[in-house]
Amino acid sequence: MKRKIAVYPLIFALLFAFLMLPACSSGDNKNQNPNQSNTSPESSSGDNQTNETENFDPLGKYDEPVTVTQVLSFRPPEEADALPGVKPETSGFVKDLKEMLNIDLKYLWSVPQDQFDQKFSLSIASGDLPDVMQVDLVTFEKFREQGILADLSDAYENYASPALRKIIEKDDRFALNSLTFDGKLLGVTGSGTGGTQIVWIRKDWLDNLKLQPPATLEEFEKVAEAFVNDDPNLNGADDTYGVILNKNLLGWGFDAKGLFYSHGSYPNAWLKSSDGSLVSGNIQPETKTALSTLRSWYEKGILDKEFMLADEDKISEDIVVGKVGISFGEWWYPNWPLNLSKDNDPKAEWIPLQLPSFEGKPGKTLNQRSINSILVVNKEAKHPEAAIKMANYFLEMTKPKYTDKESPDYKGASNGYVYQWFTPRFYYPGVFDLIMETVSAAVEAGQEKLDLPEDFPSAGEAQAVFANAKKFQADPADNSAWGMWFSRGARDGGVGFSKKVVDDGMVVWDEYYGPPTPTMIERRSSLDKMRDETFMKIIVGSAPVSDFDKYVTDWKKLGGDDITAEVNKWYAENANK
Repeated sequence: MKRKIAVYPLIFALLFAFLMLPACSSGDNKNQNPNQSNTSPESSSGDNQTNETENFDPLGKYDEPVTVTQVLSFRPPEEADALPGVKPETSGFVKDLKEMLNIDLKYLWSVPQDQFDQKFSLSIASGDLPDVMQVDLVTFEKFREQGILADLSDAYENYASPALRKIIEKDDRFALNSLTFDGKLLGVTGSGTGGTQIVWIRKDWLDNLKLQPPATLEEFEKVAEAFVNDDPNLNGADDTYGVILNKNLLGWGFDAKGLFYSHGSYPNAWLKSSDGSLVSGNIQPETKTALSTLRSWYEKGILDKEFMLADEDKISEDIVVGKVGISFGEWWYPNWPLNLSKDNDPKAEWIPLQLPSFEGKPGKTLNQRSINSILVVNKEAKHPEAAIKMANYFLEMTKPKYTDKESPDYKGASNGYVYQWFTPRFYYPGVFDLIMETVSAAVEAGQEKLDLPEDFPSAGEAQAVFANAKKFQADPADNSAWGMWFSRGARDGGVGFSKKVVDDGMVVWDEYYGPPTPTMIERRSSLDKMRDETFMKIIVGSAPVSDFDKYVTDWKKLGGDDITAEVNKWYAENANK
């Protein structure tokens, strides 16, 4: 999540905002080394140093200091009790990593999150890369082709802790096999799903206008028009519009993905057609219909007239200041920016809704089997196994004994720990669902303390959600506490509602989870640019809706047909394997 996640977009980001999964490749993975030690984490600290050549302690302390370099993007911590002045370079993670494992973590550079992509691109161009990185699939493929990735086969098999294996191998080593080339494991991650789209709507505006939450797209449009024309905030001014949208139509938030999905349109996804082959969601008739709806909404003032000039950060300010009452999006919105909306207007009440149905068909979100956040190591690094041990260390620090404020081992934010600042980090698949169920049950039972089993994943996150739940119960005007609780803890909040959408089967699957095909690598950027420009022109009325048909023809001619053939070749060879 951007700004606040995934997870995250968060956390955001994220947390769980994954890209396409690379194809299976040749090469068998080795079995776990029979000499791997079962030494406990406690034995690897203090004076009990581990001889790495005799056993393979996942958290063994190096005899001599080992320097590992990284680069980092950062943002202000979510934890309200984080120590003032703590920076990524001075966080508790960095200090205790040195103490526990004798790894001296050095940052070649660190920049605010919105500057990271540009800075990292310059580092790639100059070849000035750190030892350890977590990268997306496109970057992984680029690094693989350039031959700059270390083989992590032995490092993973020898040093991956049981906790790390539980995450990475939950998919029966599907992702590991997919990142193995010619017998060499070039990256470590697991596969997952995510990105459930829902609708956030101001219930207080519905109540002011005596309207019911909309269920169909027709009802949805009528509510949106009322939010434009009928003074939903009761201030006597013409200062509101219906649905928020920004210039990035298929971005990470406040975008049009949910509206497309409601029409049965799935841009950027590959869907199974009636004959069993895969087709691009970009060029289907349902996408044309969705564009026609957006064009109509723009003409009616349901969309802001200048949305095409603002990015996600800028347009989200309209939510905060109370100019708009509806947004398609994901589970994390209450933690940002809906909590700020409530700060600005204490009467603001936001609730989640399922995507509206259209022409008798329920609105279904897109789900993708995919991987992202791939741990890779520069082949020039002297200690590739250190990256695996650092991932083990992160999971160790999420155990209850390190995150319970009453524990002598507590490593929470007030001790300088900010989880989003440390990499490599991995989260258990479905961890937010587990946290929601656990915290909700504790709150409903009236517990004053959240007791977690020793092996509970991401205990620190669970404790933070529970603490905010208790703060919100004590002070319902504490919107920062509401944001954390309602996004992650409440059964009727972001995670809870999104889980119900998936459990109810309101999901369409993206059938392609392979690597970028050759023509994708060569042409996708220009094809995406053509798509975005065509879609935007149609929406704002500078081109007729019929231009979609020309776009489809051009898309096929300029590489789309070749990509389709490559995708279907992969699908025939890899689907259901």
